[in-house]
Amino acid sequence: MPRQKKSSSPGGSQRQLRVGETVRHAVADILSQGDVHDPDLEGHIITVPEVRMSPDLKLATIYVMPLGGRDTDTVISALERNKKFLRGEIAHRVNLKFAPDIRFRVDERFDEAERIEKLLRTPAVQRDLAPDSDDE
Repeated sequence: MPRQKKSSSPGGSQRQLRVGETVRHAVADILSQGDVHDPDLEGHIITVPEVRMSPDLKLATIYVMPLGGRDTDTVISALERNKKFLRGEIAHRVNLKFAPDIRFRVDERFDEAERIEKLLRTPAVQRDLAPDSDDE
């Protein structure tokens, strides 16, 4: 019966993190060099902030964000259309036993950070953060 380790780190095991970072660099290079010839991707600068690998390294979830956060649906659909090409390029650039299946997701971290920033600027939070004048 195989043993299964429960990973305590948020991004997975050390191996998952290392392979994910290698795949992230490969995808970022492919996109920055303009190797993907798709009219919907032309004129877009796409950042790849994170790649999460499954424990068996057979699935890579690639988080992308177009510069300025505009046309996210168009960019994701264009990347999905070119998934086969991208998977082949990743297989050539990353030395793995199997080329991982890839899927694309929009990176929501920027939206979440903006939401928290707006919350911190609300009058109620500012009132709670202000030094008390009663202590004087």
